[in-house]
Amino acid sequence: MKSLLALLLFATPAMVFAQTKTTDALDKKYEGLSLYFYKNTLRMLNQKDDKDFDALIKDIEKMKFLMIDKPKNNFADTEYKSLKNGYQSEAYEEMMASRFMGKNFDVLIRQKDGQVKGTVILASDSTNLYVLDILGRVALDKATSLFSALDQSTDIGQRVKDFMGGDDKKKDKKKEHGVEID
Repeated sequence: MKSLLALLLFATPAMVFAQTKTTDALDKKYEGLSLYFYKNTLRMLNQKDDKDFDALIKDIEKMKFLMIDKPKNNFADTEYKSLKNGYQSEAYEEMMASRFMGKNFDVLIRQKDGQVKGTVILASDSTNLYVLDILGRVALDKATSLFSALDQSTDIGQRVKDFMGGDDKKKDKKKEHGVEID
């Protein structure tokens, strides 16, 4: 079961396309972690059969998650403003800005014929930029809940921790038991 989950979570980029050109360009320009999710993959994350989580993801068709280490990539406030402008050039409107769990959140949506067709959630703190590019919609009052649910998932959380601590692990291995290892 875990290998199936891993296969679905970490599908190759050739199998999945970004919902927006802006997210695709961001992913190509900056080194970071990229994860792809489909509706079924998100349902598999709900191992506790949480009805609130099911309601949260019910209108999501697919989603791309990016995490970029801001200092490592020299990602500054000007790049963040440019990123938001990129989404707005693709007909996304800023619907909400808030602060939660030490992160600034911006939620942008794209509508067609009165229906929300796309949602982008940007979460940023001093060290990381997180992007949830969603084909579909999330209730605006639940946008931070989706981010928290992904953050608390053991599979995703481990990938994020591995990504963030990659350099530290290499350093620790080199000094293992007082012997340098290449």
